[in-house]
Amino acid sequence: MKLPPTPRNPNWLFYLKFEADPFGYMDVIYKHYGDIITIMSDSQPIIYISNPQGIKEIFNNTKEITASGALNQSFAIGTGKQGVLQLDGWRHKHRRKLLMTSFQGGRTQAFGQRICELTDKIMSQQAISKSFLAYEIIEDIALRIGIELVVGLSEGDRYEKIKHLFSFLMKYEQSSLINLLLKLPFVNRDFGKWSPQGYQLNLYQKIFQLLYSEVSERRQKPDSLSSDTLSTLISACDETGEALSDEEVRDLLLSPIFAAQHASGAAIAWSLYWIHRLPEVRDKLLEELNTLSESPDPMSIVTLPYLNNVCNEALRIYPTQLFTFPRLVESPIEIMGYEFDPGTILIGNIYSMHQREDIYPEPKQFKPERFFEKQYSSFEFLPFGGGARSCIGGAFALFEMKLVLATILSHYQLALVSKKPERPKYGGLISYPASGVKMVMHGRRNYQGYSQPLVSSLF
Repeated sequence: MKLPPTPRNPNWLFYLKFEADPFGYMDVIYKHYGDIITIMSDSQPIIYISNPQGIKEIFNNTKEITASGALNQSFAIGTGKQGVLQLDGWRHKHRRKLLMTSFQGGRTQAFGQRICELTDKIMSQQAISKSFLAYEIIEDIALRIGIELVVGLSEGDRYEKIKHLFSFLMKYEQSSLINLLLKLPFVNRDFGKWSPQGYQLNLYQKIFQLLYSEVSERRQKPDSLSSDTLSTLISACDETGEALSDEEVRDLLLSPIFAAQHASGAAIAWSLYWIHRLPEVRDKLLEELNTLSESPDPMSIVTLPYLNNVCNEALRIYPTQLFTFPRLVESPIEIMGYEFDPGTILIGNIYSMHQREDIYPEPKQFKPERFFEKQYSSFEFLPFGGGARSCIGGAFALFEMKLVLATILSHYQLALVSKKPERPKYGGLISYPASGVKMVMHGRRNYQGYSQPLVSSLF
């Protein structure tokens, strides 16, 4: 077996440097070793690829390379053992198709006005001249949208409990102290809810139980008019014609909610940061939004070309998902001149792909215009992964990004509090703004850009 080059650092030092500065270290690795490298995990080679032809071969050679659900078992703590990430074969394909019906076509279009209304409602609660963390506010909006779209809940005691637990769990898992403790071998064990991992598991179990109760109750009183994901799954049959179990329906709900909260929230927060850091981008975007009517139809918003390119560039420069889900080599195969034996793991490096100067000139610069100048292939621009493990809600995430951003920019005057660059932070699967994008509200923007003050803050 002929393997790509391996960084000279021992594995423990490699991962330590990655933890300290994942983006900077990936830039260094790419510069020194190129677009395909090997990281050894004991005796198993893990290959990271940031070459469009190499990624194309990973996605297309489905006989020799499989998107094995077994490689995603570590995520089962939060997505359940029967979540779509853990499934394989026809079962995986069937469940993906079921889930995707909730994020496509007329269903999401009909939900567009709700996204705009909810965004305006949450943003109107921000006091004038008082700073706030945009990432925190946007995650709240994205989580509310996700719960309503996926579970069909928008109010009530169970809705509030689910929303609170998802929100609290996110803050818990992104805590620097908790992340440090969970890396210690004598702490990274379940000693009950008084230990960091035990407490984390307890939070997940509470979410599981709430969703299971909702599934059970909705099963007893199905609503044929509901278009949420839960209703779709309850009325669906598996590949043998049998109804899905309550446990499987519950598990299938988890990934879409987490994706809506984490990935969508981070992507929109990054977009707000770049738009307000670069006045020329903000001005062009406002000029485009001003061509719409005072109360535009959501579908007229999502077709705006510059808005589309701003969202794409935000997803390119700091993709929320840094890597594709891993693939497993099942039969000997050659990729990019290297030979891989069965058991080798292949991973697409999305971040480094998006930083290639030969594909994206001046990759560190935020330039939405680049998407006017070139049509990128799905192996060059892949913010939602690709192939059999691409993000189910990728199209909806982009739809949501556009509507949330357009609503905020059209209705509110915001500014960044700090002139310091916002740095990315990586945790689990998601890249998010380390400082939360601290902003301040200056006033409400009327139609065509004229502004009026909001209620003054008393604090």
